[in-house]
Amino acid sequence: MVPKKQFIKLILCMKLTIFLMVAFCLQLAANVHSQNITMQMQNTSLKKIFLEIEKKSIYSVIFNDDAIPKEKVFSVNASNQDVRDILDNLLSSTSLTYKIQNTLLVITSKTAMQARPITGRVTDSKNQALIGVSVSVKGTSKGAATDENGNYRINVDDDNSILVFSYLGFMTTEKSIGAGNVINVTMAEDNEALNEVVVIGYGGVRKSDLTGSVVSLKSKELTAYPSSGVQQALQGRAAGVLVQSNNGNPGGSYKIRIRGGTSVNASSDPLFVVDGFAGGILPPPEDIESMEILKDASATAIYGSRGANGVILISTKRGKSGKTSIDLNSSYSGQQEINRLQLLNGSEFANYIREINPAYVSANQNTDWQDLIFRQGDIKNTQLSVSGGSEAIKYYVSGALYDQNGIIKNSSFQRFSVTSNLDFSAAKWLKMGLNLFARSSENIGVRTQENSGGSTGTGVVSGAFKFGPDQPVLRPDGTYSIAVIGDPHDNPVAVVNDLQSENKGSLYQYNFYADFDLLKNLKFKTTFGSFSNSERQGNFTPTTLNGGRNVGGDASVDLELRNSFINENFITYTQAFAKKHTISILGGFSYQKFVNEESGARSQSFLSNSVSFRNLGGGAIFLAGNSSLSESQLASYYGRLNYNFSDRYLLTVNTRYDGSSNFSMNHKWAFFPSAALAWNMHNEKFMQNVPLISSFKWRVSYGLTGNQAIGPYQTLARFSSVFTIVNNSPVNAVRPTTIANNDLKWETTAQGNYGVDIGFLKNRINFTADYYKSITSDLLFSVPLPQYSGYSNQTKNIGKIQNKGLELSLGSKNIVGKLNWSTDFNISFNRNKVLELPNGNDIIYANAPGHMIGIGGTAQVLRVGQPVGSFFGWIYDGVYQTGATFKPGGGFEQAAGGENFRDFSGKRDANGKKLDEPDGLLNNDDRTIIGDPNPDFIFGLTNDFSYKNFDLNVFVQGSQGNDVLSYTLLELETISGINNATTEALKRWTPTNTNTNVPRAFAGRPQRVSTRWIFDGSYVRLKNIAFGYNFPTSITQKLSMQRLRIYVSAQNLLTSTNYRGYDPEVNYRNSNLNAGVDYGSYPNAKSITAGINVGF
Repeated sequence: MVPKKQFIKLILCMKLTIFLMVAFCLQLAANVHSQNITMQMQNTSLKKIFLEIEKKSIYSVIFNDDAIPKEKVFSVNASNQDVRDILDNLLSSTSLTYKIQNTLLVITSKTAMQARPITGRVTDSKNQALIGVSVSVKGTSKGAATDENGNYRINVDDDNSILVFSYLGFMTTEKSIGAGNVINVTMAEDNEALNEVVVIGYGGVRKSDLTGSVVSLKSKELTAYPSSGVQQALQGRAAGVLVQSNNGNPGGSYKIRIRGGTSVNASSDPLFVVDGFAGGILPPPEDIESMEILKDASATAIYGSRGANGVILISTKRGKSGKTSIDLNSSYSGQQEINRLQLLNGSEFANYIREINPAYVSANQNTDWQDLIFRQGDIKNTQLSVSGGSEAIKYYVSGALYDQNGIIKNSSFQRFSVTSNLDFSAAKWLKMGLNLFARSSENIGVRTQENSGGSTGTGVVSGAFKFGPDQPVLRPDGTYSIAVIGDPHDNPVAVVNDLQSENKGSLYQYNFYADFDLLKNLKFKTTFGSFSNSERQGNFTPTTLNGGRNVGGDASVDLELRNSFINENFITYTQAFAKKHTISILGGFSYQKFVNEESGARSQSFLSNSVSFRNLGGGAIFLAGNSSLSESQLASYYGRLNYNFSDRYLLTVNTRYDGSSNFSMNHKWAFFPSAALAWNMHNEKFMQNVPLISSFKWRVSYGLTGNQAIGPYQTLARFSSVFTIVNNSPVNAVRPTTIANNDLKWETTAQGNYGVDIGFLKNRINFTADYYKSITSDLLFSVPLPQYSGYSNQTKNIGKIQNKGLELSLGSKNIVGKLNWSTDFNISFNRNKVLELPNGNDIIYANAPGHMIGIGGTAQVLRVGQPVGSFFGWIYDGVYQTGATFKPGGGFEQAAGGENFRDFSGKRDANGKKLDEPDGLLNNDDRTIIGDPNPDFIFGLTNDFSYKNFDLNVFVQGSQGNDVLSYTLLELETISGINNATTEALKRWTPTNTNTNVPRAFAGRPQRVSTRWIFDGSYVRLKNIAFGYNFPTSITQKLSMQRLRIYVSAQNLLTSTNYRGYDPEVNYRNSNLNAGVDYGSYPNAKSITAGINVGF
């Protein structure tokens, strides 16, 4: 881990490097604008002088020959003089002036011309009128549109003006006006949409040649609103891609699932490939040029064992030949919590507790603990990039600073990153490049109930819910008050102010490539990359909190070093023959190695709380340290065949042979093939006379992918060190901790996909539909072992799960012209279920923090025929009323106002098999599946509007049909007198308030998971609305800018939901098994943002 001084030096060095680079490029830009030249011309015409200036400078000179004085001659004597100075002297005695627009030098008359109309007709190649063509005067805000006959009329002020004709599906056309009054234009069709190259594994194909299910996103979509990272920017943008916030913690992570969770215990996260580096560091969204999401087996099988959960390919921005470009993007966001829970106030709380304990003495306060932990948060996000180059060398360098102060006090996240891409053409047959990425970060966190629980680890959010509102922040002696009922959980203000949790990280990644043109159609590419990440986590629990009070303070430091190395080598052969046939063959080898080192130390009993974790030696008690090292390797052979017949019939075959050190000798290697067929039906003769349909493609694919995303050494028997006492002396020993499993093998996912892509009206409307079905076999699962075995669990291959679903995407250009309006909509339906488990038995497991497991914590189940992670518990039937017949059962209330549960099952047949029939008793047999955390469908809707220089983006995202299990509300509404409650407690049963489903106040009521705590988690959210203004060229030119845009936007501004918790977008511990669980997480925030985009 980088020490603090070195960390600061690293930041300063990065800032200095960016400053010097920007200064250098600004100087280059200044040189471009100054354009000093030397010229000697005597007694000649202005026309010849203008042509000489064009020859000796970067400018293209435009002038009206008729407006130039013919009878007069001019002279120029300039030595290394600015072109502008030359023109100022040259034209001073004429009626002419000039203006410079980038590299365009326009000579105009000083006296503005009287506006005159230009008319004409716009047609296609078949002489058919084009309706709604946008006609504008270049460099101005003047515009018009063609009518139903293709005719237009527009006023211009200058003979040197240029008209720009733009229309969806056609190439943009520019026409100089000159002295004419009628300009007719024939526009050529633009096939760029079909010819656009889509990045796939180890190469790219034309969009029209694509056979797999792939979604392509561009930089504009990923930067439509400020986001903390790629994952957040991806939310709602692609059909079949579920993105959920793990929590709202500054710098917090996101869960991404492509076509559902394909695994149970092993990771279901997709593989990110950044510029060819598998598992690479994710750059800021501003540095991304494009992103491709590979969803079906045809697209992902080329990545074999790492493609089972989908693959996301990221291509970062690169330099282009030409003058240096400098881009600055900066924004500021103010944040606040989306929602607050309605809790009892001080007097309401005291009255509630006195129903259970009449002797309770209140402190008569009315403390709003939520108000004391929250604050106004903010985000400052700035990115500066410099790019350019020549035909031989191209470069792109970017620096980004992301600084967030969270909405909970004393929580923050800072990240500084540098991206550098260099491309070098060493020879006609050799291109090389180097991609560099470095990042440093600091996360000051607060403990939430999400990652700790119990009386000694209360999180700040759940603590603010539970702590008695009748208690003060400080006692008369100046110390923090503590809970006087229930568990002695921590004072939330003390947690915010005194608990220390700091994570510092630094990482870098490089990836070198060399691309060889061996023969005309034969290419070879090799890449070498390395990744290194170091993190230091420091924690200190002072004596003002329960976890440190009885041990004199508790401090720990944990270090983690992660390194990986990757080498890719592949050769590609492409050949067209017999005019209609094109074949492309790829073959390659990949090797990647991973090394993880961890170490930690812990001390207790400090003289002062000011010592913190930065001086573990200050603790009188040093607990045993720990360290570990793990290594794993992955080797692969892969290949792909693409065949194209007459741009109509397409075939793709992928193969990959993976070997992983995570498995035993007999199961190290696995083969993952796939095949896909596609038919470009629009290229058939019978479709040529169907003007409504522009493109029509059918796709079908099937293939296998694998998953080996488990820790190393799972197949081996492992030991751990222990200390014991022998003959009154300490002895170091080892003990077995896990049992070997030589039969452990790969998870395998078989997936079929059927899709169609249709474009209507010159691709003005585009529709995509995909139906898929996947089955994952040999699930990697940590199976509990009997206690008598001496081991707690063992990783085994245990069963099968299935995902199937439908994905629909629709994009349209609704209005084209002065006003532009486009819409993109996607919706995804996924159904998930367990197909097979060992002996068909249920696997019931706990997902709650340790202090809540007890009776009600084992709240989720794996059951054949049911969704993964189904909620499991009792059916709540309201409360018993006076005179009711109580159902017998140990531990269940039998009193008026008590909780009443349904006698659902328990009766058994003659063989002892349980039947789904009531047996007259309440017990564990009456638990059943009570909810499904998986949504019925998710969707995203984007509308983009532009009018002249204004633009508006509206993005709505949502999820429907998913259930939420709220442990938060379970704790607050059990009404058992051990903590504060929501205002639902005001509806509790009393002898005078019997018409209610809220039970009476009753001490010691168990916290049972039941349908009472299952809520509809559906929501529709206005994810972003942004309004921007692009300054016209007439202003940016005066400011020496290429472009300037300002905008305001709002994120998470409105949410429509019936969920009573903080936020329906919950994801407890980022696991498929624990999906849909809400428990004291750091809440998400809503934001108002102002930003600026500048280009030089």
